[in-house]
Amino acid sequence: MRIVISEFMSLDGIVQAPGGPGEDTDGGFAHGGWSHPFFDPEVVGGAFDDATAKAEGLLFGRRTWQTMAGAWPERAGDPFADRMNSLPKYVVSRTLDDSGLTWENTTRIPGDEAVARIRELREKDGGDLVVMGSPTLVRTLLSEGLADELRLMIMPVLLGGGKTIFPDDGGLRTLELVSTVISDAGVHVCTYRPVAEG
Repeated sequence: MRIVISEFMSLDGIVQAPGGPGEDTDGGFAHGGWSHPFFDPEVVGGAFDDATAKAEGLLFGRRTWQTMAGAWPERAGDPFADRMNSLPKYVVSRTLDDSGLTWENTTRIPGDEAVARIRELREKDGGDLVVMGSPTLVRTLLSEGLADELRLMIMPVLLGGGKTIFPDDGGLRTLELVSTVISDAGVHVCTYRPVAEG
C-alpha cells in the first residue's frame, strides 16, 4: 500500500486545528478553524475527495482519530461520510485501549510498535493508506522514509506558530512536485513524491 499524507496547511507550514476552534488548543493555539475561509468544494474539496476515493484505509494519530471519530459516524447517510465510516482505520496510540475504539472498523496500533506495524501495512498489496492531520505521526513517517506521497492544500494565511508535520532533525529530503492546482481563493493543492536517494 502507498502511504499518502493529505494535509490542510498554512503558508508558514502549520497544520494544527484547521477544522474548528476547540479542535486542538495545545500550546495556546487560538486560530482553530482557520481553513474555512479558503475551502471550496471544487478544488480543495475535490482534492480531499480524490484522496479518500483511492484509499483502502485511513491511518491516524490518537488526537486526530478522536476528533474524526467524534464527527463522522453521526453524518451517516452522506456518501462521503459513509465512505469514511466504512474504510478500515488504524490509530496509533500509547494511551487508547481497544475498548475505546468506538469508530467502526478501527484497529489500534500500539505506539511502541508503530514504525514496524506501519512498515508491514505499507508492504501489503493494495491501494492507498491515507493519513490526515496527525502531525506527530506524520513527522515520524517522514523521518522513517515511510511516506510515498504528500498532498498539501497550502492556504494563503500565516498562523505564526503551531504544529507542523515536518521533521526538525536536520535531514535533507528531496521531493518532486507531481501536480499543482490553484483555487480561486489562492489555495495551492500540491502533490509531492519523495525522490529516491542516489
